[in-house]
Amino acid sequence: MHVTANPNNSWPTEIKLHQISSILEISFNDGSSYQLPCEYLRVFTPSAEAVGHGPGQEILQTGKEDVTIKEIKPVGNYAITPLFSDGHNSGVYTWNYLYQLGSEYQTLWANYLKKLEVAGYRRKETLKN
Repeated sequence: MHVTANPNNSWPTEIKLHQISSILEISFNDGSSYQLPCEYLRVFTPSAEAVGHGPGQEILQTGKEDVTIKEIKPVGNYAITPLFSDGHNSGVYTWNYLYQLGSEYQTLWANYLKKLEVAGYRRKETLKN
């Protein structure tokens, strides 16, 4: 799934990984705070292996219902790279990208679920859903 991050002047003031609920909670300097499920972050990875190198090359991410984040590595002072339980670790999530994923969560998630439905994929129900 490809999302183009719009520039903004927000940066995180706190990032918490809730391992039991598989939620990444991120608060920004403008007072906004988002709780982003690990599955959501994984399917919206900005990694080239998922979004390709140009329009139309995106690969629909499926089977990520149980994915968690094992570790979070900082990337300079502008991003993080989560290490997911499925081994994926090449997505660089900038502050702008995380902010956009948070602020547009409802729309992005609904669009993702529609794409799964069109592809004939049925999500596995998990305890955290």
